[in-house]
Amino acid sequence: MRLADPYIAEISASAGFDWLLIDAKHAPNDLRSVTAQLQVVSGRDSHAVVRPLVGETWIIKQFLDAGAQSLLIPMVERGAQAKEFVAAITYPPHGARGVGSALARASDFAAITDYLTTARDETCLISLVENRKGIAALIEILAVDGLEGVFIGPSGLAADMRFIGQSEKAEVKSAVLEAVDRIVKSGRAAGILTLDHTLQKECRRLGVSFIATEIDVTLFARHIRNAFVGAVARLR
Repeated sequence: MRLADPYIAEISASAGFDWLLIDAKHAPNDLRSVTAQLQVVSGRDSHAVVRPLVGETWIIKQFLDAGAQSLLIPMVERGAQAKEFVAAITYPPHGARGVGSALARASDFAAITDYLTTARDETCLISLVENRKGIAALIEILAVDGLEGVFIGPSGLAADMRFIGQSEKAEVKSAVLEAVDRIVKSGRAAGILTLDHTLQKECRRLGVSFIATEIDVTLFARHIRNAFVGAVARLR
């Protein structure tokens, strides 16, 4: 979801998808717009996953307090990074998350009285690997305790492999499928962000848990343009 609007988020959440990615990396989403979308999605059956602009402790803290329970952290290239993010979602003494839940939507403004002791068990941390450094460090990333899953980003990986805009290249697909297979075999949840239907099916066959199948921006752009062409044809 990149249209950065709660109205669109509510419609999307009513469509039947298991999960929806609220994207603050490639969209004009900020803390307030993400919070508004979390609010409307929470009333539906779809589960919201939030992707921050960057993997930084401060922004992770903000989205957690806003009520995000699942985070997809972009551009993870090292196991040490993943460890930092695990610390960012964990309260002291085992982590670095700031203790201010009584003020936050996450605890229903202190109505969830045991939030401080239960929040970590209800938080899902996923790393997004989208370049060759991340692929090379995949084993050490997967070894990080507290990390629930790893996604592969074919578009970023293709660009880093010198095939920018050509994620359908055989070399890229091979790297993606090998990485997905390794993630699944590690016991972590695997995910893929791709609009390539063939690649979606191949990843599903390997056992991925998360598949992003569409993007609201491209869906709207495609259908509104087709609507224009159809209207012109009918009204001539």
